[in-house]
Order: sequence, then structure tokens, then C-alpha cells
Amino acid sequence: MLDNIEVFTQSSIRIKNAYSTIYLDPFRLKEEPHDADYVFITHPHYDHFSIEDIKKVIKRETIMIVPEKMEDDAGELRPVVKDIVAVKPGIYKEINGLEIETVPAYNTIKPFHPKRAEWLGYILRIDNKRIYISGDTGATKDARQVKCDIALIPIGGTYTMDVKKAAELINLIRPEYAIPTHYGSSVGNKADGQTFASLIKKPIKVVEKIQYFE
Repeated sequence: MLDNIEVFTQSSIRIKNAYSTIYLDPFRLKEEPHDADYVFITHPHYDHFSIEDIKKVIKRETIMIVPEKMEDDAGELRPVVKDIVAVKPGIYKEINGLEIETVPAYNTIKPFHPKRAEWLGYILRIDNKRIYISGDTGATKDARQVKCDIALIPIGGTYTMDVKKAAELINLIRPEYAIPTHYGSSVGNKADGQTFASLIKKPIKVVEKIQYFE
């Protein structure tokens, strides 16, 4: 499964399996593959909701999944995708056979991602693995309750958790694998991934995936 997960810039993620290609928060993509079966958006900040980059991956059959309060923002894409599904935090849903759960994504000690906005992280069940893509969350009560096999979480600080807080969260929820995101471009630096890995307790394994730094 790990080989099928790619991280491009920031928190731009692609996950493939035998049945579908899934993007989460596509941003600053260098290609235009138009291969997305699903596009998930966690929240409306420019580095997570980039219309320009979404248009590089969508096709006629694409289904978009967005936070309920972003339905209007995403509306301009409605004519060029199959459907836009708006979801609230804390729900389970199956979309064309893809099982998803939504996890509230917010900060408690920083003002950039308020809980009232109802922005999201997602748990996707793919190939019998629970993959948690957290969005720009802090180590909140909701994040600490996540059960997953693979976790992709931000470590860059400033707007999200820093390396230390992210490591504390991973050591608590104990996935099999942790993949750091949201560092080395707008925030954080390239070395943050290695620092994060040094703070993670065995047997959890850290896999660095980011392909493009700035």
C-alpha cells in the first residue's frame, strides 16, 4: 500500500489502487494527468483548495468530496465533474464502494483553523487499510481518537502542528506507518522529516514521501 501513496508539494497527495485514483488537496502539480476518480478537499486555504490544480486531475467521471461549508466554493467545478459530495465532520459514508470517515480538523492553540469552520481530515479504507489524511489539524481530542494503519499528518509548524506535537500525536495513536506532510515549502524545512522520524517510537515506521520542495 505504501508504494501507492505519493506526496507532491505541501499536503498534495495521490493514492492509487486497482480500482481508483484518489487525490487529496492537489497543489502545485507539475503534470496534468486527468486521472482522478475522487478528489478530496480538507479546507479552503489556497494551498489545499487550488482550482488550478484540481482542473489538472479531474475528468468527467470525477467525484469531489468537500466539507459542507465549502459546497458553494466548489460549485464552479460542478459542470466539469460527475458530482460534488459535501460532508460534515464525524460521519461514515460509502461513495461508489469507497469507505470514508470524516474527522474534524482544527487548531486549539492557533487561530488559523477554527473548529467552528467544520473543516476535515479523512480516513479512507483502501485495500483493507485505514489511511488517515489529517488535513491541517492540531493534536486535538478528535485526532487523538483516530484508529488507523497509515497516518499522513502535517509537521511544519506555523499553521499546523510542529515536529514535536506531530510526533506526540503519532506516538499516541500508533499507526503502523506515519508519513509527514506540510513541510519544506511554505513552512518548515527539508530536515523536519528526519527530525520527526527521530522522535517516533518503535515499532511505528516513518516514511518520507514529499517529492517537491521549494
